[in-house]
Amino acid sequence: MLKTSKKDLVFFDLFSVVMNDTCEAAKKLEELFLNYTDLEEKIKEIEVLEHKCDKTVHDLLEHLNHSFITPLDREDIFLIAKMMDDIIDFIESTAHRLKLFNITVIRPESHEMTRLIIKCTNELRNVIEELKRLKYSKTLHARIVEVNHIENEGDDAYRKIIQDLFTTEKDPIEIIKWKEIFEFMEKTLDACEDVANIIEGIVSKNA
Repeated sequence: MLKTSKKDLVFFDLFSVVMNDTCEAAKKLEELFLNYTDLEEKIKEIEVLEHKCDKTVHDLLEHLNHSFITPLDREDIFLIAKMMDDIIDFIESTAHRLKLFNITVIRPESHEMTRLIIKCTNELRNVIEELKRLKYSKTLHARIVEVNHIENEGDDAYRKIIQDLFTTEKDPIEIIKWKEIFEFMEKTLDACEDVANIIEGIVSKNA
């Protein structure tokens, strides 16, 4: 089950491709929030990365459908692929809402959320890299725990941001707009943790 051939490694390689594009999208989201200019162009760059991830996930699932033996349980490979795709979907959705809601000024507290999204996606990429060394990795468990820790940071930041939003913002329309934007940022972190939790289950099954 855990002895991977060169052919089997295609699953791990494709996981890595998805995570590399996802980390790049997270970086572009942060750039968008830090330098709020050229909105349509920057959103388009994130869209391109999201489409690339869709294609990679499609290729991965096609390979899964045609593989008789897989290095991990088929259900786990499927769940990792689909939930990884959710991460970049939430990143793209966050970016789109800036245009959809005609946001003119970025709230500074959003920078903490983009920072955590970058931190969390980068750490999840490390988890994915260690997954191919599942039986021998000495850092996989610690990296999974770190993803959980970052997501917890995100929960704390999100609660404080929403509390401050309702306390300081007087325009109800702005509250509605920004509440939804922050919700999608928080969902991005949740999706990272979901992938890490699936991998934690794989570690437990193969201990």
